[in-house]
Amino acid sequence: MTLISRTKEIAKLRGLSLDDVAIKAGLSAKSIYNWGRNSPKSENLDRVADVLHVSTDYLLGRTDEMNPSSTDNVPTEVDIKKAIEQDIMLAFDGKPISDKYKRIIIELLSEEDE
Repeated sequence: MTLISRTKEIAKLRGLSLDDVAIKAGLSAKSIYNWGRNSPKSENLDRVADVLHVSTDYLLGRTDEMNPSSTDNVPTEVDIKKAIEQDIMLAFDGKPISDKYKRIIIELLSEEDE
């Protein structure tokens, strides 16, 4: 599977078009389509992987594990709060979490800091 096909597949799984992914990653809307002809810059690949919540190795086809886990990589409350504030897609039971509930989660995490 190629980089572009794997990116399309995971974007579709996340309910996003390639244009949506590119824009969320801070790239031009059609930039990912060029990955079929030209290799992306590593920083652009990182950004897209972050938007799709997968590793760059997954996108490159080096692994079939979307998010390799590591005890060093366990997110903290600050990481979770930051991710929510940056509009990372959250879901529960396969359904997106509303902005209202995202705000509640942020408030609960903020109470932990006090």
